[in-house]
Amino acid sequence: MSTAVALLLAAVGALALYAAWRLQRRKAAEEQGRLRATHTLDGNVRLDTFHSDVLASDRRVWVYLPPQYEEEANADRRFPVLYMQDGQNVFDGATAFVAGKEWQADETAERLIDEGRIEPLIVVAVDNAGERRVAEYTPSAHGGQGGRADLYLRMLVEEVKPWVDRTWRTRPGREDTGIAGSSLGGLVSLWIGLGRPDVFGRIAALSTSTWWDDGFILRCVESLPHKPDTRVWTDVGTREGEEAVSGARRLRDALVTKGWREGADLRYVEAEGARHSEPAWAARFPAVLEFLYPPRA
Repeated sequence: MSTAVALLLAAVGALALYAAWRLQRRKAAEEQGRLRATHTLDGNVRLDTFHSDVLASDRRVWVYLPPQYEEEANADRRFPVLYMQDGQNVFDGATAFVAGKEWQADETAERLIDEGRIEPLIVVAVDNAGERRVAEYTPSAHGGQGGRADLYLRMLVEEVKPWVDRTWRTRPGREDTGIAGSSLGGLVSLWIGLGRPDVFGRIAALSTSTWWDDGFILRCVESLPHKPDTRVWTDVGTREGEEAVSGARRLRDALVTKGWREGADLRYVEAEGARHSEPAWAARFPAVLEFLYPPRA
């Protein structure tokens, strides 16, 4: 084969590979567009824009209401509330960080309530602040960033929760109020829940970023003046990495040392094969709700 023919065949092959790559990218873009246009809300989910004076910004807030909320027979009934972080990812695949990958919190709540496996509850999901997410979800500064969780806490406790309690038929006491999140959202949920046990009596911290600021949240648990009467779920996926699994175990051990009891007011899970992702957290969310909000006697 002559050099000219070889070069021609190589060029044709390269063009074919480029064309295939372009086609793949176009199909991926079309699929992304389809997912961004496909809303996946189920049940009674309300959407509102909330203005925070504390943070001097607007924030989108999602509110899921259980089927019983609008039943005439339950006109005076009040419901417990779970406050969740990263609201974009909680209910709607169209708004999720990765298009189509959401927690399916509405579908899960609808199913478990219908099956009588959990108490009917209201779920309030607050959007993160995008590029300011790290700052708002971290209670200490680390590596030149973060450390504004105190303001985020004030927004939730002083502004969002009072607004929710005024607007919807809630049971506002600490024993009926929970907080949940994953990753940095798990970090801030655990920090807020443990720091304000007068407000939150139930915590779910999934795949908690225990690594932040060299184990800041571990030191927070260790320095608690006393153990609050708070139910805590914490977990990790076994495919999140050795550091993540080790940090999750250290968090569990710190909680146990402080007085939490596994199987009673503490649930620790290592999800086999699970990654650090919305689908993994969605898969564990039914068990989270069953632990935090079991049916009332």
